[in-house]
Amino acid sequence: MTNIESFRIDIPEADLDDLHRRLDATRWPDELPGVGWTRGVPLAYLKELADHWRHGYDWRAHEARLNEIPQFTTEIDGTRVHFLHVRSAVEGATPLMVIHGWPGSVVEFLDLIGPLTDPAAHGGDPADAFHLVIPSLPGYGLSGPLGETGWTDGRVAKAFTERERQRMAEFQRFQDDLSGYLQIQGTRPQTIAYGLTDSPTGQLAWIVEKFYEWTDPASKLPEDAIDRDRLLTNVMLYWLTNTARSSANSYYERFHDASMWAPKDVSPVPTGVAVFVTDVAIRRFAESAHTITHWVEYERGWPLRRPGGARPADRGCARVLQIALRKSWSASSKSAGRSRLGMCAAHSTTTSVAPGMVSLISRASASGVNSSSAPTTTSAGTATAASIAT
Repeated sequence: MTNIESFRIDIPEADLDDLHRRLDATRWPDELPGVGWTRGVPLAYLKELADHWRHGYDWRAHEARLNEIPQFTTEIDGTRVHFLHVRSAVEGATPLMVIHGWPGSVVEFLDLIGPLTDPAAHGGDPADAFHLVIPSLPGYGLSGPLGETGWTDGRVAKAFTERERQRMAEFQRFQDDLSGYLQIQGTRPQTIAYGLTDSPTGQLAWIVEKFYEWTDPASKLPEDAIDRDRLLTNVMLYWLTNTARSSANSYYERFHDASMWAPKDVSPVPTGVAVFVTDVAIRRFAESAHTITHWVEYERGWPLRRPGGARPADRGCARVLQIALRKSWSASSKSAGRSRLGMCAAHSTTTSVAPGMVSLISRASASGVNSSSAPTTTSAGTATAASIAT
């Protein structure tokens, strides 16, 4: 069995100096007047955010914050995988794997760790406690660039009813106006990688646009929904690890994976889904491929902060997700009738688990990174269904 090794982030000072040099040397484009966000990230906004990244943002402080969390690396299917592992002090806590998508990272889940591992300290029930495994997906961030092809994903499709027709209209808008990143990364990941790898400002714009479009629509700017420095820390995990190309390549693999479109039997694995306001998930389609045991829809979209900057305490993202996970676990455990390991995917309607990822919790347990055998099913995310690992 491949060893699980402790890991700490320690970015060389030379890498930070290089980032600062590139930011200082940014060659800015011009901009048509009055177009706002309709043609991409506004020039004035990006200039101001890049200036904060250069002169106000402190990577070392965020690096230290990340290093407070137990981190490990291992090898799965010949590929290095980085993950956070946080055990709950609650006896018999449920093991749960929480998975990000693009353009996210493990940074997205930092505010969930406390409420999920120690719910009593956050006004919750100790029975809702989880042991957490939070991996960086292969090819993303601290798992490092992939050196081979073939890392594919799940599949996508369409369906119909009154509420579903609304979603189909939203999906059509996504196809017509919001899916440029998808087409580029799905067809020419190597070409876009040159710009994203060479220009930190380009990488920043490529990611911040998605946080603007995919978080709370009530927010006027991305940092109204997500702390500005947290967003930049997420960007740093792409920039400092040089994973623009390999993370984009995961879309190419989906586009060119024939098995995505092949007929499949309905998976018997109990699956819970949390649908937020910017999602285009359609239940009938989900049920054509998965055994849905819990489905919940929210009117607000993943508010890490409320507009105006006030943090919404535990009734925001962390609390909503914790409740969704517990309800999904209850419904699915009744359906399954046997023990399962929990798994949650976020930020991608088609996110699925990379080969070998399911074994990560079990291997962590065998290495002293213990996991419980309590039954769980889980689901949540800004745009996703979640599945349960057998």
